[in-house]
Amino acid sequence: MKNYLELLEKNIKYKFKNIDLLKLSLTHKSYNKDNNNEKLEFLGDRVLGLIISKKLVEIYKEENEGAIDKKYASLVNKKTCAEIASKINLKKFMQLGESSKKLARSNEKILSDCLEAIIGAIFLDSDLKNVEKFILKNWENYLIRSDLSVIDPKSKLQEYCLKKYKVLPKYSLEKRQGPQHSPIFRVNVTIPNVKKIFGKGNSIKKAQQEAAKLLLKSIKIV
Repeated sequence: MKNYLELLEKNIKYKFKNIDLLKLSLTHKSYNKDNNNEKLEFLGDRVLGLIISKKLVEIYKEENEGAIDKKYASLVNKKTCAEIASKINLKKFMQLGESSKKLARSNEKILSDCLEAIIGAIFLDSDLKNVEKFILKNWENYLIRSDLSVIDPKSKLQEYCLKKYKVLPKYSLEKRQGPQHSPIFRVNVTIPNVKKIFGKGNSIKKAQQEAAKLLLKSIKIV
C-alpha cells in the first residue's frame, strides 16, 4: 500500500506528511460509509473555488464579473475536474465499494469529488501556498484556454444594453418559413438608438443569437 501511495504522490507532485489524509481522500462512501472523503471533498471544493477565483481576477483585470463568472464555471465544473483526475490517473487509486465499482471508475462525479478531496487533503496537510501550486499546475492549460472562451452574442448584447441604456434588447419573431420538420425563423432585435437588425436560424434561439451577433457587429462591439 505504501508504494502504491508513493506512486500517486509522484503523479500529483506532492509528498504528504500525514499519509492518512491521502488515504482518506481516496476513500469513497461506498467503501466506508463512516470514514470517507466527503468532508475533504467539501473543503477542497471551496479551496479550489478560492484559488481559481483569485487567479481569474488577476488575469482578467479588465473584464466584468459576468464574463469572469462564465470562465470560473467552466474551470471548476465536474467535467473539468474529472478530466484532470483522469490525467493524473486518479481512478487507479480510489477505494470504491462494490456498488460504485459497477458505475465504473470513469464516473465523472466520483472522479471529480476525489480530486476535490485530494485538494482538501493537501490544504490540511500543508497550507494554501502548496495547494495553490498543485491547482495552478493542473489547471494551467484550462486557464490558458479560458482566454479563448467567448460570451455568446445574446449575452454580450444584453450586458452592453443594460450598461449603456439600462434596458434589455427587444426580440420579435417576424416570420416562420419552411416545412414543419425543418423550419426557418426570422427575428428582429432592437436597442435604443440603433436600427432594427434581423437574424435567421432553424430555431428562435439561434435566430436571436444571429440577430444579436449582427447588431453587435453593426455597432463595432465584436
